[in-house]
Amino acid sequence: MSVDLATVKRVARLARIAVSEEEAERMTGELNGILGFVEQLSEVNVDGVEPMTSVTPMEMKKRDDIVADGDKAADIVANAPNSDRDFFLVPKVVE
Repeated sequence: MSVDLATVKRVARLARIAVSEEEAERMTGELNGILGFVEQLSEVNVDGVEPMTSVTPMEMKKRDDIVADGDKAADIVANAPNSDRDFFLVPKVVE
């Protein structure tokens, strides 16, 4: 896959980026180089290779998945004008 000058200008317009003619020509070469590198990567055989989150083996930090109320109800309603048993009291509106 290669990118031509019209494609670069169209993408720049869609991204709302002002690109001069010289910049568009330079970007065409740069984008074609990047796409060529990506095409080279797609040729690499990765059968049997485990996905990695890091290049060095490490154990992911995990926390226990515990359901809790957060013990913050009193702090949350502390600044409320009216509250009752950790609930906000609001005026009743009937139209």
